Amino acid sequence: MRNSSEKSFSASEVRKLRSLKDPHGIQRLLDEMPYHVADTAWSPRLVLRENTAHCLEAAIFAAAALRANGFPPLILDMEAERDTDHVIAVYRARGYWGAIAKSNFAGLRYREPVYRTLRELAMSYFNLYCNLRRERTLRTFSLPVNLARFDHRHWMTTEKPLWFIVEYLFEIHHYELLPRHITKRLHRLDERLFRAECFGRAER
Repeated sequence: MRNSSEKSFSASEVRKLRSLKDPHGIQRLLDEMPYHVADTAWSPRLVLRENTAHCLEAAIFAAAALRANGFPPLILDMEAERDTDHVIAVYRARGYWGAIAKSNFAGLRYREPVYRTLRELAMSYFNLYCNLRRERTLRTFSLPVNLARFDHRHWMTTEKPLWFIVEYLFEIHHYELLPRHITKRLHRLDERLFRAECFGRAER
């Protein structure tokens, strides 16, 4: 983390983020946090303070933590049909893509950096991405968004909601993962896999 970006966090906050050391360390911290079920858009500072996050907040927090450890602060948006979108933080290691994420579903979290393309990475979420009707719902993915573009809005430390990031994700282009003639014929998750996905699920 450099220059004005570094100065936006306190010294203790910077130490905490840097202590995570790498993407897997960031993921471990997020896994330890309770899932945040409120309709909020907290900054990384508030996530650190409150020790809870949902999918969007976790991805943005992970982007800030990645930045503190020498990676660009990248997030990627995945859109779903008859379901909620999923936002993940993405990073590259030795030329391969990985992801950091928090979800109310067990299989939509961390990905090791083993994916050659972003489409491969997004497709790794497809089989487990479902709604409560057990329908496989993932349809599109975006290119990575570098959150440095929002430094002037103090996205890492503001006390205000980060809905401007959500609005930007709505506006950018998303790429289809599957043609429609295939998505019309998808089968639902079987009961055992669905129960596994819902293991530990937080309720409002």
